[in-house]
Amino acid sequence: MAIEKSLYEAPMGLETLAVQEAPLEIEIVDPEEVVIGMGDMEITLRPEDEGAEDEFEENLAKNLDSGALATLGSELMGLFEADSRSRKDWVDLYVKGLKLLGVKPEERTEPWPGACGVFHPLLIESAVKFQSETMSETFPAAGPVKTQIIGKDTKEKEEAATRVKEDMNYELTERMTEYRSEHERMLFSLCLSGNAFKKVYFDPSLQRQAAIFVPAEEVVVPYGASNLDTAQRVTHVMRKTKNELRKLQVSGFYVDIDLGEPVRTIDPVEKQKATEQGFSLDVDDRFQLLEMHVDIDPEEAGFEDKFAKDTDGVAVPYVITIERGTQNILAIRRNWRPDDDTRAKRQHFVHYPYVPGFGFYAFGLVHLIGGHTQAATSLIRQLVDAGTLANLPGGFKARGLRVKGDDTPIAPGEFRDVDVPSGSIRDNLLPLPYKEPSQALILLLDKIVADAQRFASTADMKVSDMSAQAPVGTTLAILERTLKVMSAVQARIHYAMKQEFKLLRNIIRDNREDEYFYEPEVGDKRAKRSDYDMVEVIPVSDPNAATMSQKVVQYQAVMQMAQQAAVV
Repeated sequence: MAIEKSLYEAPMGLETLAVQEAPLEIEIVDPEEVVIGMGDMEITLRPEDEGAEDEFEENLAKNLDSGALATLGSELMGLFEADSRSRKDWVDLYVKGLKLLGVKPEERTEPWPGACGVFHPLLIESAVKFQSETMSETFPAAGPVKTQIIGKDTKEKEEAATRVKEDMNYELTERMTEYRSEHERMLFSLCLSGNAFKKVYFDPSLQRQAAIFVPAEEVVVPYGASNLDTAQRVTHVMRKTKNELRKLQVSGFYVDIDLGEPVRTIDPVEKQKATEQGFSLDVDDRFQLLEMHVDIDPEEAGFEDKFAKDTDGVAVPYVITIERGTQNILAIRRNWRPDDDTRAKRQHFVHYPYVPGFGFYAFGLVHLIGGHTQAATSLIRQLVDAGTLANLPGGFKARGLRVKGDDTPIAPGEFRDVDVPSGSIRDNLLPLPYKEPSQALILLLDKIVADAQRFASTADMKVSDMSAQAPVGTTLAILERTLKVMSAVQARIHYAMKQEFKLLRNIIRDNREDEYFYEPEVGDKRAKRSDYDMVEVIPVSDPNAATMSQKVVQYQAVMQMAQQAAVV
């Protein structure tokens, strides 16, 4: 192979090499790469691969053998079923807790038809209070994001911080119209089950970032996992209609294969939630997809991946989507960044815990005060039924005694005809000795409810009951101690929101231009890519102050210290 090109026309000033008359060596490594060697210098000619990034994001399942896909799908389904069985007791307890919400009154036939079926509102009252208080704290009207400057504070960084803050708050409040409702749903589910998740990703159909709420029952993690980052598997159970799935197949996101009709698989938690809302799952014709974020070794799984070479048998992260009914793999995608040589897993989920416990799944109100709610429900039903029996007592009557319309209760002011076989009416009737509702049960009910509210930190503290002569500091100290548990929960939510905002920040930054195409006006809400590199985004909530009273005291203390420093 000859190259008709003079050495003096070569770049980098190769005239001196022409004088040395060094031998020219050309080596063709492969058709896509040519190495030219002259003396001690080596030049590699490699065409720029414009489609490398697209190739990295491709669906590997399109090019794999059907036998290898079937084997891998069967193996992953077995792992998923084992993960599901390991948390069966947690699911059963959660289902029992959902029944105690009392959204749908229970129709009881025991001890008689029409017996009291009311539920004590302790559990749902605590959930609504938590949702309301936390929502107002974490999502104010101006937006949930504020910024923190990284490194030395300069005017350029301050301006960038302002732009990033306004930009992200605009995105979360105006463009991501679903974000507030998703966040409210997440808080309600979080306090009940103790766990909730947010899935953060770039939505190509919307051409923007998205953060959706994922209930705890739809995220399956194996037993022994301590957090999402180190879990060997994280499975997101998704449901999609036939049309939604077909759109993804036509667009190339999933493999275009015939899946037949959906196989109905009803989750017990989903069924109980539908029952509480008055819905039926009999008409649910959606496919159930398992999106598994899993570490696997491609060679052991039966396929080759040129982007995962030289791993020495170390499993690397992939996202594998399986249709549960047919166990067909619809997609296999790499789950690390193209420029990351370490192949670290890209995280798409954020875990919101309520009260961390022994394992991965945290405790919620169902676990903390579910037993108290069940006891309170039993007591209030006994009291109502006792009142019903006391107001409409029953008993025995002589066989020969005949009362007109004796199958209906006597209305106020009504007199009925009675046929008495012998003697007086009193001699032919024996009422059972029903008692009025017990005062002991009423006191016990109040005790159980008070203990549960105090334990869950949802009791309303009556400041008016305190002495008017007590110092303000004493009152605030009692308030702080009362809200200690809730403050810790708020701090955990603050930390989880920080992780969520980091994921959103990275997506927004990666889809922004590095420079403006115009001169930004004062107060422009749109930030450029370099602005996001100079600042950190954090939630606007304060993890050290759960109430406005605590914040006011903090502000007053800061002002007092500033005044004292100015005097000195």
